[in-house]
Amino acid sequence: MKPNAPFFVGWAGRIPKQLKLFLSTVCVFIVIGFAGMSLVTGATQEDPEGGRFRFDFGRQDLQGVVIGGPYPALWVTQGTEAVPAGQAILLNGNGKTGVQDRINGLAGKAVAASGIVMERGTLRMLQLAGGKQGLSPIEATVAVGPPAAQDLGRWRLSGEICDGRCVVGAMRPGEGLAHKACANLCISGGQPPIFVSAHPVQGETFFLMMETGGKPVSNSVLNRTAEPVTLEGALTRIGNMMVLTVDPQTITRP
Repeated sequence: MKPNAPFFVGWAGRIPKQLKLFLSTVCVFIVIGFAGMSLVTGATQEDPEGGRFRFDFGRQDLQGVVIGGPYPALWVTQGTEAVPAGQAILLNGNGKTGVQDRINGLAGKAVAASGIVMERGTLRMLQLAGGKQGLSPIEATVAVGPPAAQDLGRWRLSGEICDGRCVVGAMRPGEGLAHKACANLCISGGQPPIFVSAHPVQGETFFLMMETGGKPVSNSVLNRTAEPVTLEGALTRIGNMMVLTVDPQTITRP
């Protein structure tokens, strides 16, 4: 060591003046470096797109006919400017739970539904308010149900299995491997599973998923969420809603 060179002894509790300047400079460069790395990392990430809660629409008070099945929807017969009549909108609950328990016995019947719209592209859901305020049966002189399901044939598609609530805007991003645990919890809780196709079919890329026989998806499907997969299934259209019925044995990694 050079004579009189600064030397720091931890237990002494004093930092030499020369070392204070050096350490302050290092700290400044570390902060700037981490900030720069954060900016670069953020700039290189894919945009999670515009999925979001449409609070700007306000609460939507709708009337319609319940489309039953493992993942219920509402065929809107009396809508609003934001959600006009003559379309289907998927229903979901708060958090990681679906609305199956609230729909029991209401399939095919007229109801009043109230909640907040969630939207991403052509995919829309209505997060129901709690209790009877969110969903209740009504007397309807004419309850015009949804159109008959249109068979679009059998397809082999590539894409990703996501939970509908998060991919439509509850989380950003609501897809990808980092979201796998959340997706499985949501789907297990009854949230609608959505297949996001890598390529559109008749202009649509979001498909409500269920298993053959109109069953909810099983654990074998949950093992394939949040990762690129290829699968085969039958496509049907109910108004504006696309439904993909799959055999889990056909789901593979590409």
